Amino acid sequence: MKLYIVFQLVVVCLILETVEADESGMDRLLDAIARVESNREARAVGDGGRALGAYQIHKSYWTDGTKFLGVNWSYAQARDPAKAREVVRAYLLHYGRGRTLLQKARIHNGGPRGYRKKATLRYARKIAEVLKRSQEEL
Repeated sequence: MKLYIVFQLVVVCLILETVEADESGMDRLLDAIARVESNREARAVGDGGRALGAYQIHKSYWTDGTKFLGVNWSYAQARDPAKAREVVRAYLLHYGRGRTLLQKARIHNGGPRGYRKKATLRYARKIAEVLKRSQEEL
């Protein structure tokens, strides 16, 4: 049974690696990231106080994302779920242009070139599991 579940997860990962993020895919990805990062907890603080909000956004990420959006939001607003989601979307659309959902997840976790880093593969597997579960619930 355990081997079957692992096999299914590998298949889902392979499918997601080849699928470019459309709007509904991007929304599902953003939901999955918030779930993995903080269980959607807007007041979450992580990485020794260096990451804020449901998406666990670092200050440099926030600076880039707000610049791409053309807004001047303070870093403290990373705790606002709606604003944080907009910033994450802008960041991933900018740095993840032409990338798959899982590559975008790896960018969220590892920075602009995170999709290339071996260290982000485990994170991508977590995201793939959440995406698979959310698809099964539909």
